[in-house]
Amino acid sequence: MKTRRPSIILFLTLIIAVGYPLATALASGEPGAIAAESPEGAATKISNLWESTGLHGYFTNGLTGFLMLVMVAVGLLLIYLGIAKKFEPLLLIPIGFGGILANIPYSGMTEEGGFLYMIFDFGIDTGMFPLLIFMGVGAMTDFGPLLANPKTALLGAAAQFGIFSTLIGALWLSGAVDAINFSIQDASAIAIIGGADGPTAIFLAGKLAPELLGAIAVAAYSYMALVPIIQPPIMKLFTSSEERKIEMKQLRPVKKIERILFPLMVVGICALLLPSASPLVGMLMLGNLFKECGVVERLSRTAANELINIVTILLGLGVGSKLAADKFLAYETLGILGLGLLAFAIGTASGVLLAKVMNLFLKEKINPLIGSAGVSAVPMAARVTNKVGMEANPNNYLLMHAMGPNVAGVIGSAVAAGVLLALVG
Repeated sequence: MKTRRPSIILFLTLIIAVGYPLATALASGEPGAIAAESPEGAATKISNLWESTGLHGYFTNGLTGFLMLVMVAVGLLLIYLGIAKKFEPLLLIPIGFGGILANIPYSGMTEEGGFLYMIFDFGIDTGMFPLLIFMGVGAMTDFGPLLANPKTALLGAAAQFGIFSTLIGALWLSGAVDAINFSIQDASAIAIIGGADGPTAIFLAGKLAPELLGAIAVAAYSYMALVPIIQPPIMKLFTSSEERKIEMKQLRPVKKIERILFPLMVVGICALLLPSASPLVGMLMLGNLFKECGVVERLSRTAANELINIVTILLGLGVGSKLAADKFLAYETLGILGLGLLAFAIGTASGVLLAKVMNLFLKEKINPLIGSAGVSAVPMAARVTNKVGMEANPNNYLLMHAMGPNVAGVIGSAVAAGVLLALVG
């Protein structure tokens, strides 16, 4: 037998919902309490409703609304590049989406108390998110190739030359172009793009030039994604066909005790010589110690998977919150993009050229191509080196050899950031 109890309950609820306000109005004794609202009052409410819509914000605020729409298009472009072209999708997709959210009028998400504001304030302004990502990177990094062939650390250091040369270039550009005005702090934050290390670029920009953070992060991750396009022409320009054919011997096995002592030694040296770099270097080495010690598999797995994935989402949204039209759509952004490309190119060329110089003194020659892997785009730069080497010599397997300068570049970029922070921070 069907029951009518739900229908009765719904009917009683409707009576209470309508009757209670009516009874309250009658009991108040106010003559206009139950009168119909005036046409003027209704029009005011409709006008207020219209003025609170995104359509009003985009299409009645003149240039400001138009520029916000342009930034929404920029956010969609970043998402497209991440999905369709697979350009650093783990960062470009949340950065692009954060940029869209940041350019929704009247949402308040980037104002004090908004959730994007709080994400940036807690995670990026304090430097917490880049540090946690560095710990995850350390938990995923194998420093074995560097330990097996320590001299490749010089190639990782040489690639950082692009950072300091671009610092000079940024200051020159600021003086040469009236529309661009970079301080020494701005120039330092821009220059770190040459290290091809996104978390380091975000960390330093958050400390030295937070207003340029959006443009710097987009440039850093875009150029990291374009490694297979940018680097090969530079590598071929500075090497001969015979040099690209040089084969290198297989690396020696690395003992476990070496792997465990390495992060401790690096932190010790950093603490003694450059304490300002110890946050980045320290978290990188902590993650690597988790990986290599073999007794905290849960911590290593968490740092390399769940934790870094969660922080990556929040980091992307926080960076996207800085893709405001008044900050991103400026001449300075064009300068940042151009200088970032210059820094990347100089870093690549510097590593290759130092490898050529080293061959003048080494009995066992190294392939100069591995010098290009000194930038911190791990492991993409090493893969590009291997690909270019195999094009010249199908039997030339350079991947593990290139990983030496590649992981050294991660440490080198963190040290370079520490130097800049100590000098101009």
